[in-house]
Amino acid sequence: MSNLRGFDRALPHVLVHEGGKVDHPKDPGGRTNKGVTQRVYNAWRGKSHLPMRDVYLIDDLEVAAIYRFQYWEAVMGDRLPEGVGYVVFDGAVNSGPKQSIKWLQRALGSLYTGKVDGVMGTITLDAVSATNDMDELIARVIDRRDAFLRALKTWPTFGKGWSRRIAQVEQTGQAWASGSVGSEPTFVGGNEKASIEDAKAPPPKGAADGATGAGAGAGGIAVVLQQAQEQLTPYSAAGGWIQNLVVFLIIAGALLAIGGFAFRAYAKRKQAKLDDALDPDPVAA
Repeated sequence: MSNLRGFDRALPHVLVHEGGKVDHPKDPGGRTNKGVTQRVYNAWRGKSHLPMRDVYLIDDLEVAAIYRFQYWEAVMGDRLPEGVGYVVFDGAVNSGPKQSIKWLQRALGSLYTGKVDGVMGTITLDAVSATNDMDELIARVIDRRDAFLRALKTWPTFGKGWSRRIAQVEQTGQAWASGSVGSEPTFVGGNEKASIEDAKAPPPKGAADGATGAGAGAGGIAVVLQQAQEQLTPYSAAGGWIQNLVVFLIIAGALLAIGGFAFRAYAKRKQAKLDDALDPDPVAA
């Protein structure tokens, strides 16, 4: 079912969540008004062959045009069911259309057979059409968005506002999907831009590799322990400070290697968790 009146219904809700003038030093969007950043406004004015001006002077017609063409149409909101279109639209405004479409693609699960590429194409639209439970789909989209937000460095500063915002978005989206009116939106914060460029950095693997190399070179933990045992054997009957020093160095080397293996495994798990939350584009070879 297409969403022919969705934009006119969704825009006022998104504008409430975006609030008014913002210029928080930690907001990656920078100087913003009604959810439109100065950078986006400059680009829009340039394409329209208009002189540059402060985004604080943006008028309502410009706001509506930017939201429609840069966000609503980018996610093909008119082709999405009532409620789903609003949820994806709100995510696009806050984190960009590509990221919001990725959340939808992941939320579709096995119904979606394409790549998680952030492109709203036929495969994605067909998968949405094949979905029987729009309430559940919306809940999964919000879950993906929540995981993404928590993987950003800016979460400690803006997380509470983002959480309150997406809770309202989920409630409204599910109400619309079921044919209900839903509650009126209220500004609860969470209007700061949430960009993948602000993703948390994974633990560095270099330190782990260095510790492993210093301890035992290549090989598994079992090999490290075996090497330590073999190296200690000749000194079992010896005495003196030399023996103690050698034993200490061998044990320290083994512990360094084991610690390196453990930290590398931790870093690998952390990287996998971040990749799952962020759905980054593959790095070109």
